[in-house]
Amino acid sequence: MENELTRSTVDPKYTWDVTRIFESDEAWEAAFAQLKEMSDAIAAKAGTLAGGKEAVLSCLRMEDEMGGILSCIYTYAMMKQNEDTTVGKYQAMLGRAGTLYSEVMAKAAFITPELLSLEDGVLEGYIADPDFADFDAVLSKTLRMKPHTLSAREEQLLAMAGEVCGASENAYDMLTDADMDLGTTRGEDGKKTKLTDVRLNSFLVSPDRAVRKAAYTNVMNGYGKLGNAIAAMYAGQVKGDIFNAKARGFKNCRESYLYRDDVSEDVYDSLIDAIHGGLDTLAEYLRIKKEQVGLANMHMYDMYLGVDTGFDIKMDIDEAFETFLEAVKPLGEDYVADASRALPDRWIDVYETKNKRGGAYSTSVYQTAPYVLLNHKKTYDGLSTLCHEMGHAMHSFYSNKTQPSAKADYTIFVAEVASTCNEILLSEYLMKKYEGNRAAQIMLIGHLLEHFRTTVFRQTMFAEFEHKAHLMAEEGESLTRENLCAMYYDLNKFYYGKAAKVDKEVANEWMRIPHFYSSFYVYKYATGFCAAVALARNVLSGDPEK
Repeated sequence: MENELTRSTVDPKYTWDVTRIFESDEAWEAAFAQLKEMSDAIAAKAGTLAGGKEAVLSCLRMEDEMGGILSCIYTYAMMKQNEDTTVGKYQAMLGRAGTLYSEVMAKAAFITPELLSLEDGVLEGYIADPDFADFDAVLSKTLRMKPHTLSAREEQLLAMAGEVCGASENAYDMLTDADMDLGTTRGEDGKKTKLTDVRLNSFLVSPDRAVRKAAYTNVMNGYGKLGNAIAAMYAGQVKGDIFNAKARGFKNCRESYLYRDDVSEDVYDSLIDAIHGGLDTLAEYLRIKKEQVGLANMHMYDMYLGVDTGFDIKMDIDEAFETFLEAVKPLGEDYVADASRALPDRWIDVYETKNKRGGAYSTSVYQTAPYVLLNHKKTYDGLSTLCHEMGHAMHSFYSNKTQPSAKADYTIFVAEVASTCNEILLSEYLMKKYEGNRAAQIMLIGHLLEHFRTTVFRQTMFAEFEHKAHLMAEEGESLTRENLCAMYYDLNKFYYGKAAKVDKEVANEWMRIPHFYSSFYVYKYATGFCAAVALARNVLSGDPEK
């Protein structure tokens, strides 16, 4: 059986350096205590914001400072917990950070209602005042939220409920990252190897169909065994969304989430309509792919199989990182120089280790360089994931570097553009590097087409599932394992049924999508991909006007 890495066996240079946030757990505790005191101090400002410009500025500055400390407290605890999800100390610290977040939000909940209760024109005047330059965006957003802002006491209660509404996501993360055991599966060498969610993709690209089928079936059935519990967790997530949407006077959950990003629901519906109009193209692509890979019929576990041209990209992290730097050269010398710090300065936690959080992400706090979590594999997907997450990291790096903390954050709606743009630049770089190599071109074009299928078609299908699930609950229907699985299976039939055998096991796949616990997130992958393609084309054109 394949040996599992443990954190103690990994060279520290391939782990992230969290000491840039806090030198020790003791320093974290000191910041925790400091923030509790500050939250009492900001609560004492309630009722003072009608006192004029200086009173408002003082409150906004304190809120901003507290937000920075809170971000450090939560991010440090999350990163330490993600290193080994079974360590009780960091589970507790993350839980305490979540509780503190709710407490701080509750004590500062008076700010928005008080600002909106000021006389007409006062906030507009502050927005135009140069002394409020760091906070003009905050105040503009506050004005926009006026129709959905409650009284100070009601806002406080909603903030206090935040931790409760996040309980389902926390339970899901603990189940899938720490407690779930998917057993073993047979590798290409015939030996048993430990099966994890992270490793599934490496099995799904195996040329051995029996390996693909076994891994896919074991994972889907592994989740299915816990289907009732996972359905209850997801139902809890949706109920929390409904509670918050109703409390703020939105007509439904989707509107409440899109409103935050100033995105019309028409964008969501237009995406789904456009993808529905392209399903015949998807079917034709899958029929061609089926012929290319030599299959008489295509199953769900065959979807990720590429054409075996004899060409492959297998890079360890050092070579992958150098390739990333070459690929993003069109973004300029400064970008490359800044990005080159990421691996040597330990922004990145590279390898899959026992009980480490699966998947990949980038996170940041304003006070330090960003961080990236990977579970790196020597595959093209591993290389592409590195480029993707470094796109997020560099977006945060430059946003934090060039803007005050109150303006540095950005919405997820635009975040996926920076990350996916890097993936497109990688694809273009490699196609140029291997120009004339037919086997390489087929492989790279195949990956790009798969990227389009999984990011635009697949994520839109996820978005449709998510919206339908929320509508079901909003109409009073219980979200059960049976109806969620049935709906997900039907969506797969609709999207893939013209060209593939939709295996019954796919009904369980929704259970392994963690982004469903970040509600109405997944559609942003599809819209972001389309925007990123246009952006990358403009960058590569060399035209400074684009």
